[in-house]
Amino acid sequence: MNTDSSRVATPAGTDPGRSRTRTPVTVLGLGMMGRALAAAFLRDGHPTTVWNRTAAKAGPLVAEGATLAASPAEAVAAAPLVVVCLSDHASVRAVLDPVGGALDGRTVANLSSGTSGEARETAAALARHGAAYLGGAIMAVPETIGTADALLVYSGPRAVFDRHEPVLRSLGTGTSHLGDEHGLASLNEMAVLSVMWHVLNGFLHGAALLGAAGVDAAAFAPLAKAGIETTAGWVADYARQIDDGEYPPLDATIDTHLTTMRHLVAESEALGVDAAPPALIAAPAERAVAAGRGGDGYAALIEQFRKPSEG
Repeated sequence: MNTDSSRVATPAGTDPGRSRTRTPVTVLGLGMMGRALAAAFLRDGHPTTVWNRTAAKAGPLVAEGATLAASPAEAVAAAPLVVVCLSDHASVRAVLDPVGGALDGRTVANLSSGTSGEARETAAALARHGAAYLGGAIMAVPETIGTADALLVYSGPRAVFDRHEPVLRSLGTGTSHLGDEHGLASLNEMAVLSVMWHVLNGFLHGAALLGAAGVDAAAFAPLAKAGIETTAGWVADYARQIDDGEYPPLDATIDTHLTTMRHLVAESEALGVDAAPPALIAAPAERAVAAGRGGDGYAALIEQFRKPSEG
């Protein structure tokens, strides 16, 4: 590890003594999110080393006090904690596998997106080089990094997380540990993305319906937001039903929901709007009714989603 503090510039606006007592950290990958991560560490007084394939992206960070490493190996050697934010796990492996022994004794907190299986494979590969691994997921946009609005989750050995938690909290106070299994953070990220994209697609489809009648999306947005907030209020009760395996109707039965879903399909067809999204929504409800679950509450559809798709 590089302990020569003379090589680490003091971040602008920070106390030099404070920087010397803060844990050094390395950030690999300087896309929009990677730059935000490095900037948050700098603001919190951590001596920060950065590396990126395109070195020019590091310019503003270097101006704020970061040290630009000439290679991934040099960057890894500069700090006990290496935070990685690249496009995918294949990129992570391509950057870190050649580093080899320089990883020994370091912890890699990988905030790159990927599947839970990829996280486990990456953890095993880095372990062969002597590195500890924390899988991570960022559920925030770059401008919120380093604030109370940033939610970041990690998984991996609890002792490793506890050791580095004070540094990781520089990225956002909403930082938590999900469990020891390396893939849990990635799996949670995929689950949250499923919610996000279904909500956004629902809004876009609704805007397309109203657009066919000449209604601007901006006029629809407040009503859509209210609907999203109402639906969000159901999540906790639905979660309890799923965990209990019992699905009493809270708002309406699946039979009632399916009737309205069919109205949505018909309305889409009548207006010349893509009817595939509402048909996709109705499909598991159709299967549930066929299986005799029409009188259950909506959360019973979890039983359909637990099965692999047919065809």
